[in-house]
Amino acid sequence: MHFKNKPENKEFRKKLRKTLTPAEAALWNVLKGSKLDGRKFRRQHGIGNYVLDFYCPEEKLCIELDGHDHMLLPGGAHDSERTRYLRHFGIRTIRFENDIVFNDLERMVEIIRSHFGWQDRGETPTPWIPSKS
Repeated sequence: MHFKNKPENKEFRKKLRKTLTPAEAALWNVLKGSKLDGRKFRRQHGIGNYVLDFYCPEEKLCIELDGHDHMLLPGGAHDSERTRYLRHFGIRTIRFENDIVFNDLERMVEIIRSHFGWQDRGETPTPWIPSKS
């Protein structure tokens, strides 16, 4: 199984990096260049068949930004599957609605910081079992 950045997804990831949503661009300004507590984040990083909005390898932390409607769509099942898949590899996912970037960025940053060191607190990954879809 190919774990990271599948070559066949390279152009797609590159396109996503060039066309960030306004919320992604605003959060990237906080995360890029190891500005957040010295943690290096990557944007539009591939893990298996998935492309993560933001990923910090040191913390094994994925940050996803979604529109409000996204939480109501059938894509939620896909998100759940992806979260379980990432947990299998010891990667934690936190999700935010796009609005929080513009309405309460300071709180969002504090939530992200609160996830730093989660592996050191003895939390274990959840096994990944693909759904029968």
